[in-house]
Amino acid sequence: MHIRDAVETDLQEICDIYNDAVANTTAIWNETLVDVANRAGWLRARKAAGFPVLVALSDESEVVGYGSFGEWRAFDGYRHTVEHSVYVRRDQRGGGIGRALMLALIERAEALGKHVMVAGIESGNLASIRLHERLGFDRTGHMKEVGTKFGRWLDLTFMQLILRTGSPE
Repeated sequence: MHIRDAVETDLQEICDIYNDAVANTTAIWNETLVDVANRAGWLRARKAAGFPVLVALSDESEVVGYGSFGEWRAFDGYRHTVEHSVYVRRDQRGGGIGRALMLALIERAEALGKHVMVAGIESGNLASIRLHERLGFDRTGHMKEVGTKFGRWLDLTFMQLILRTGSPE
């Protein structure tokens, strides 16, 4: 497996992974499928804001996962905090791709001088919660029934990783 920055030619595979998560999981609390043009706009916006979009490639150079981070909240005081997301192709889950993408995102956030990385995880996604715990994230909150998908209420678990210590710049 190889991890690199996403490029335009990755967008169809990113779109396919995203849409599978929308249609079949509670990893994304969205119910609307997107097209490649949507993902192209998302990629351009992330890059313009200085945020990474990374892809994990198989030995056959197929995109088997992707991840990114962006602003946690849009107020100046939160500028040192980012929220990330990682998605792995359905047939590749559980093989270490998510962990590899997370480690790469943590490295990028540290290189950008970020202080905290936040995760918002559907509380029933125990595999994601365990992965984050293994990477040093702490559970910081549990919000009951703040979302809905597939006709049921969803709880949200917040986790955070402090990347750097010291005074804010």
